[in-house]
Amino acid sequence: MFSKAIVRKPSKSMVKGLTSASLGKPDYARALIQHAEYVKALVQCGLEVKTLAADEQFPDSTFVEDVALLTPDCAIITNPGAESRKGETLAIQKVIQTFYTDIEKIEAPGTMDAGDVMMVGRHFYIGLSGRTNQKGARQLIAILEKYELSGSTIELNNVLHLKTGAAYLENNTLAVCGEFVSKQEFEGFTKIVIPGSESYAANCVWINDRVILPAGHPQSCELLKQAGYEVIEVDVSEFEKLDGGISCLSLRF
Repeated sequence: MFSKAIVRKPSKSMVKGLTSASLGKPDYARALIQHAEYVKALVQCGLEVKTLAADEQFPDSTFVEDVALLTPDCAIITNPGAESRKGETLAIQKVIQTFYTDIEKIEAPGTMDAGDVMMVGRHFYIGLSGRTNQKGARQLIAILEKYELSGSTIELNNVLHLKTGAAYLENNTLAVCGEFVSKQEFEGFTKIVIPGSESYAANCVWINDRVILPAGHPQSCELLKQAGYEVIEVDVSEFEKLDGGISCLSLRF
């Protein structure tokens, strides 16, 4: 169960954020409204939310998930794979110090975006991507083992981050799409297969028996409800334009 979340308001500079999507530039005013609704959904799930001020220096800084990994036993400050995001870690560490006493770091030449890391109980799956390399993964596994946690790697082929296409929904259940449907590493899980036409919905989050899902994906919503989940839909279309999703917008712990 989670009790807290950290979010950061989107900055006006988000229109210059990193993206491989071809969906146009985000509308800042609309993004602010959507972010506020996202925070309401977190509160609805029972979380106490700390909202950080927008940081105009870093266009992608609203995607706080990538710059830190919060485990039950320690916090790990990452070394983001995109050069333009590396400076975000200093600010997030100052915030996390108010919640954690044990704080570790991923150091260069290792890189890691925490969007590539999926927690399943006390085990962490680590996607090897354009943002997370083997050296970063090895550092993370060593840190986890220090706290009697564990980690393993998964090669990614077609997605930005591991959590772009896979979400752990507790009870040994994954929401998966695309390449993750047949990943050998996930053979032992019950899978809710997200239709390819709604692949963006694979990035959803389980919080205290509810699932927050991007709005506009009716098939995925129905599949989750049939599996017994209470679903909260939130419109995050302006963040989708920057390759960001539901999980990217918060640190949950």
